[in-house]
Amino acid sequence: MTSKTITAEASGTWRLGDLTVNRLGFGAMRLTHLADGSPSDRERVTGLLRRAVELGVNHIDTASFYFSPLRSANELINRALAPYADELVITTKVGPGRGPDGDWWWAEPGQLRGQVEENLRQLGRDHLDVVNLRVKRRETTGSIAEHFGALAELRTAGLIRHLGISNARPDHLAEAQAIAPVVCVQNPYGIGSPAEDHAFLDACGEQGVAFVPFYAIAGAGKEAGVTEEDSAEVREVAKAHGVSSAQLRLAWTLSRGSHVLAIPGTGNPHHLVENIAVGALRLSPEEIALLEAA
Repeated sequence: MTSKTITAEASGTWRLGDLTVNRLGFGAMRLTHLADGSPSDRERVTGLLRRAVELGVNHIDTASFYFSPLRSANELINRALAPYADELVITTKVGPGRGPDGDWWWAEPGQLRGQVEENLRQLGRDHLDVVNLRVKRRETTGSIAEHFGALAELRTAGLIRHLGISNARPDHLAEAQAIAPVVCVQNPYGIGSPAEDHAFLDACGEQGVAFVPFYAIAGAGKEAGVTEEDSAEVREVAKAHGVSSAQLRLAWTLSRGSHVLAIPGTGNPHHLVENIAVGALRLSPEEIALLEAA
């Protein structure tokens, strides 16, 4: 498939509350450093962000804890894109925190306001479009009501426009919805995810809640990127469409429902164009079934 003139509009749109976004967005995690841990080039990645917006990306996912010794994703976004276009939606996450030495910690409910304010300062905004509460451990975390309730209070106060949850279970979603509207669930998901994850994605669609996969390309490799060889089925379908396996994995997630939003991240301008081009790729029912079986 050709990718030179394809923009994010080709992926279709979804509404996060009253905010309309193209389904193909951008994740900021990889802006701050290269795969080997060395710092990214500041001018290159600010140029990449501007190019993403030129190509129709209007949904950027970030967090104040996306930083390396020399780079902060939020501050790179601020430098590249402020003053922000009205149609640009910036989604961020709170819950985890990192000190100046890089050590991780997890916020208590009373500390979430400080994390929200840190995102506001770094991004240079007076409100955040969407804030996701990141759940510490999806399998074992109990009630999130106290944390989510603290964010709901900040929404009422005007610091946050819409709320979501990340790394969550169906019971977390139900608990959060009883407190305040939830516009998105951001979870690890992709080809090869277990049946319960497929069911949760479908349930979100039935409730009108956006499902935003992360690690859709990397899978089990997570932050390290792809570490496993693609299956024969993935390679076969990718070859049939003239795309890479990474592009095929993104296209498959988008095929799972109109409420599914993609946020692939990269610091490579060529990969940016390839990722955005996926919005125009349509898989047949037979290809989708083949990949699901794999």
